[in-house]
This record gives sequence, structure tokens and C-alpha cells, in this order.
Amino acid sequence: MIIVMKPKASQQSIHAVTNYIENSGLQVHLSQGEEVTIIGIVGDKTRISTENLIIFKDVDRIVPVTESYKLSNRKFHPDATVVKVGNTTIGPGNLTIMAGPCAVETKEQLLEIAKAVKASGATILRGGAYKPRTSPYSFQGLEEEGLRYMQEAKAQTGLSTICEVVSLEAIEAAVKYVDMIQIGARNMQNFILLKEAGQSGLPVLLKRGLCATIDEWLNAAEYIIAEGNPNVVLCERGIRTFETATRNTLDLSAVPVLRNKTHLPVIVDPSHSTGSYKYVAPMAKAAVACDADGLMIEVHNNPACALSDGPQSLTFEKFEKLTAELRPFCGLLGRNF
Repeated sequence: MIIVMKPKASQQSIHAVTNYIENSGLQVHLSQGEEVTIIGIVGDKTRISTENLIIFKDVDRIVPVTESYKLSNRKFHPDATVVKVGNTTIGPGNLTIMAGPCAVETKEQLLEIAKAVKASGATILRGGAYKPRTSPYSFQGLEEEGLRYMQEAKAQTGLSTICEVVSLEAIEAAVKYVDMIQIGARNMQNFILLKEAGQSGLPVLLKRGLCATIDEWLNAAEYIIAEGNPNVVLCERGIRTFETATRNTLDLSAVPVLRNKTHLPVIVDPSHSTGSYKYVAPMAKAAVACDADGLMIEVHNNPACALSDGPQSLTFEKFEKLTAELRPFCGLLGRNF
């Protein structure tokens, strides 16, 4: 349920309404625009009387919210959220590019890639230190050693950094080294991990689950925000369908749907969704065209020898060419890049 206050409602009137709600044992989510204030109610709404609320001074109307997610809902928070990650931001007006290897392999490799992606326009270095792989025999990542390399890469390049986490222990390590943590597709509904991520103090990139609906995805984001962390970015990375021509099916319609449903920033991962470097560039352009806030792209200095996901990784040359081609798209949409 949300309460829409009349334009230019007084602070005294807003305070009276919020007091009534909180004294009834419910939580208040306040969104104050230049003209209108919206008061969101989180909790058991049977504890309050809508008849009493509507008679408060400066209350315009009461709108029921039928979706189970509240804090991530655009009805609660009409203005788009901007998430600060280190020395960059994700949100309206910018196209933020996260780029780097699927897995951190060596310090030298990571530093070489970091310098190359920064030169081509990336502002966030992605690198996997913890790798949840389909096969238990595949490379699982360098763990904390890899995180230390990420920290050094930031010191040398100024790039902000992001790394996937797979456990509480990984979160505890990551907060010491990186600027943002990622919850991968396989853990999107690992609700304990989501709560821990919400308590980490770091911004969180939440990837869509392999078979998750958009509402399930937004409810997963709700777990993070409900722990007091509003800095959540959603990442569309493809869903599992009957099609086998690509690794997954990239659901670009999710971007405009999410624009309607949530205030959270939305980025697209054309690397994991397609599984082939051949398709990354056209899908990246399509993602920008449908107004994504950013891209996550895998880049490797030698994809043929990569320990993880080499076939979908771009070379430095291909990445530089792609970012040059993206600039006109950004200009048309009024985004800085």
C-alpha cells in the first residue's frame, strides 16, 4: 500500500501520517519528490485503517500494491535509483561498462586486461575469484588470492571492481578488496546468501536466475533491500529455453518491463547469454538501444587459453571496436559514455 500526499504537503502532515503507521507496528518507506511525497507501507496492513488514513490532512489518495515486492517497486520509489560503485555510478544518464575476465588467473593477466579495458572505456573491472562451475572438475577460482589481485588492479588503474560471491565466507573476504559484489544466476534464490549480501555494506549486482520470472527476480532483490541495502543493480544474463543456438536466450524485453516495474538500475550481460564472442557486439548494441544502464562484457588477453568461458570472451581489439561503435548509440539516447 502507498499513500500519495497532496502536492506541497507540509512536513507536519507527512510526519503525522508516518507516526500513525509506525505506531501501528509497520515500516515506512518515504519517497519525496519536488512536488509530491509518496509514503510506502511495509508489513501487515491489517493493523491499520485506510478509513483513518484518508482523513489525515494533505493525504491525496491510497493506492494498493498487489505485488509481493515493495521496496524494489517503482510505485514505492518513482524516481530511478543511482548506485555508486567506487568512483563511478550506475543509473540514468550514463552507460556503465563492466569488463574483464570470467576468472582471475594470474596477477599479470588481470593487470594487462584491466589496463586494456580502461583504455577502451570500461569503468568497472569484473573478475571471478569464486567460480561456481557446472562441473566440479572445472577451475573454481583463486578465491582470496584473486581478490587481492583485483585490489591491486584498482590501485594501478583507478577502475572500480566487482566480484561474484558464493558464500558468507566469500562475502567476508570480498568486502576487504572490491567495490561491489555479484550474486550469480545459480544463487539468485539462495535467500540466506541474499540476506548476507544485504548486510555486507557493498552495492550488489543481482543476476537473473536461469529459469526465473521477472517477479521472482524482483522478490530476490527485495531480500537484499529489506536488510537495509538499497544499492542493488539487476543484470539480465539470459534465461534457459528450448533454443540451443546460443548458450541462453537473452530476454531484452526484460529491460523495458523492469523500467515499468522497478526503480533499480538494469544492465545486460551479452557474454553469458549468448556464449559466443560472435554475438556479443550485436546484442550489446541492442541492449543499449532498449535503454539498459550498462553492460557486463567478458574480455581476455588470450581467449583460446582462458581457464573459464574463453569462447564468449572478446579480445582487446574486438572490445575496443565494440566500445567505439557503442558511442553513437549512447549519444542518441542521451547517455554519457
